[in-house]
Amino acid sequence: MKRTGVFVCHCGINIAGTVDVKKVTKDLSKHKGVVHAEDYVYACSDPGQNIIIDAIKEKNLDSVVVACCSPTLHETTFRNTSKSAGLNEFQCEIANIREQCSWVHKDMEKATDKAIKIAKSAVQRVRRNEPLEPISVPVTRKALVIGGGIAGIQSALDLANTGFEVILVERAPSIGGHMIQLSETFPTLDCSQCILTPKMVEVSKHPKIKLMTYSEVQDISGYVGNFKVKILKKPTYVDPDKCTLCDECTKVCPVVVPNEFDLGLTGRRAIYIPFPQAIPATFTLDIKHCPGLLPIACGKCADVCEPEAIDYDMKPEIIEEEVGAIIVATGYDLYEKERLTEYGYGKYADVLDGLQFERLLSASGPTMGKVLRPSDRKEPKEVVFIQCAGSRDPELHCAYCSKICCMYTAKHAMLYKHHVPDGQAYVFYIDIRSGGKDYEEFVQRAVEEDGVLYLRGKVSKVFEDKGKIKVWGVDTLTGKDIEIDADMVVLATATRPSKGADELAKKLKIAMDRDGFLAEAHPKLRPVESVTSGMFLAGAAQAPKDIPEAVAQASGAAAKAISILSQEKLFHAPTVAKVNVNLCTGCGMCVEVCPYDALSLKDGKVEVNEVLCEGCGTCSATCLRAAINVKNLTALQVNEMIKAALGG
Repeated sequence: MKRTGVFVCHCGINIAGTVDVKKVTKDLSKHKGVVHAEDYVYACSDPGQNIIIDAIKEKNLDSVVVACCSPTLHETTFRNTSKSAGLNEFQCEIANIREQCSWVHKDMEKATDKAIKIAKSAVQRVRRNEPLEPISVPVTRKALVIGGGIAGIQSALDLANTGFEVILVERAPSIGGHMIQLSETFPTLDCSQCILTPKMVEVSKHPKIKLMTYSEVQDISGYVGNFKVKILKKPTYVDPDKCTLCDECTKVCPVVVPNEFDLGLTGRRAIYIPFPQAIPATFTLDIKHCPGLLPIACGKCADVCEPEAIDYDMKPEIIEEEVGAIIVATGYDLYEKERLTEYGYGKYADVLDGLQFERLLSASGPTMGKVLRPSDRKEPKEVVFIQCAGSRDPELHCAYCSKICCMYTAKHAMLYKHHVPDGQAYVFYIDIRSGGKDYEEFVQRAVEEDGVLYLRGKVSKVFEDKGKIKVWGVDTLTGKDIEIDADMVVLATATRPSKGADELAKKLKIAMDRDGFLAEAHPKLRPVESVTSGMFLAGAAQAPKDIPEAVAQASGAAAKAISILSQEKLFHAPTVAKVNVNLCTGCGMCVEVCPYDALSLKDGKVEVNEVLCEGCGTCSATCLRAAINVKNLTALQVNEMIKAALGG
C-alpha cells in the first residue's frame, strides 16, 4: 500500500472560516494508508510548498493529497512541488474543499464533515494512480489570428515581429474593424485613422504575415502545436495586382445598396472599396447585390476597366494551413437595434446609434465631418445622448455593462459641441463609469469646459412631434420630470459578440459565457487563455473593452502564443483514455460522444489520439463493456472514491 501524505490548507479564512481544518487533518491522519497529515495557513506559499517537499523526503511518501482550492488553480503548482521532491507528479491529487465545500456552506459541522469525505475520496484515488510521464508532441511554428480589428492586428504584428509566421484571417474585404470607423478616440482625441492606418499598412507589408481578407475559417482539427485549419477565401472578382483604383467601375455600376462602413447613412455600389484607407487597397464585387454573373446580367464594370482587373471566373478557394497556436480576436457588434423600439430606433431617421454618430463626426464620413441630421441635412441644435441603451437591463435586454459607453458618450457630446458651439448636448445616464487613465478628467472636461448637461435618470419614451423628437425622462437627483424637444437622439447601445462568433466557437471548441462572449480559462490568472489548449483570446471577443485594453490583451495573447511557438516540443497531460482491446467490440459509441474527436475506429477497435484526448471520461461513461478507462481515473478508482465519500 502506498504511503500517502495529506496536506490541508486554511486558505486564510476562505476554507478555515467554514471548515474545521484541524479536525479534517486529525481525521485524515487515521485514514488507511495515510502516514502523514498536516495543515498550513497557505499551502501554495513558498513555506507551504517547502513543508510538502520536506515531508515527502522525510516520511518517504509515494503519494500526496493536498486539500485546498480548485485543481484548475493550483493542481500544476502542487504537482510541480511533488516533482521537485523526487515524486512522480501524477502521484499528487487535489481535494477541492474550497469551491466544493467551504464556499457553498455556512454550517461548519456539515462543511467539515463534507471536507473530510472529499479528502478521503482523493486519498482513495491517489492510492491506485500510476506514475505517468507527459506526452511530447512537435510544434508547428506558425500562428493563426482570426479577426482583423485592432486586437487582431496587434497580435499579428507582435507575433511577426518576434519572427514567427502569421496567417491573419478577416471576413470583411478590409482589415481595421470598428476602430477604423471612429472619428476620434478618447481620452486623447487622436484621429483613429491616423493611429490605426500605419499598423494596417505594416500588416500588409510584413514579410511574416499572410493576410487573408474576405475569408472565413471553415474547419479546425488537430491539437495544440499542430492545428490543421481550412480557410474559405471568397472571390472578390477583382484582381488586386491589376486594379489601379481608378474608380471607373463604380461610376457605371447601376446598383446602390446601404454602405456598411457608414452604417447605412450613405450608399455604395455593388462593386466597391470599403473606405479610402482599406487594406488591401482593391475593389470587391458584392455578388449578393450584383445583377448576376451566371449568366452575366450587366458587365458594365468590366467594360470600362482598362487594366482588365475584373475577373468573373474567380471561384471560392479552400486553403489549408497548419499552425501551432490560434488567437481569436473576432471583436464585437452593436446590440440589435430593432430591439430598441422604446427609443424610436428604426422608426425615426434622426435616432442614431453611437457608430452612426461617429461617421457623422468623421472628416471622411457621409457629411465630411459636419454634424447634420440624416432626415433633412440640417444642423441639430439640441442633441440627446442616452446611455445604457440595451445595457444593464436584465429584464429586457443585456444584464452586463458594456464598459465603453460612458466614455464614448462623453466624447460624442464633447465633439458635438466642438462642431456646433451654439448647440446643447444632454446626456441621460444611470451612473458614470470612467475607470481608466485620465478618463475621469475627460468626463469632467466635457461637463466643465464644453457645457454638456448630464441628467441622472432613464428615458421612458422617445417619439416624434411636429418635426421634433420629444424625449421624456426623469432627473432622479431633483425628482423632476424632463421633456426635451431634440433635433437628434444618439443611443449608446450595448456591445455584443460579433455575428457568427458562436458558430466559430463551436468549430474551435472554445467555451462561451452566458452573454455569448468567449470564455477565458480563469478570469484572474489565465485571462487571455481559452479552455482549449493553444487557443487564446484578444479584444472584445472576450468581453467589452476599450482600445487600450484590447491592445494590451492582444499583446498578452501574442506572448502566450509565442511561449508555445518558441518550444521545440510541447507536453500533454498523460491522463488520457486507454482502451482494453480484449474487451472492445468496436461498436463506436465512444467515438460518437467524444467532444474532442480524440477517438477513431481502426481495424474494428477504438484507437485513442492521446494528444487530442483531454481525459474528460465521457467515453468511459458510455462504454457498455467497460473497455475504455481514463488513466488515473478508472472505474475502480471512481467506485472507491464514492465509497469513501459515503463513509464506507
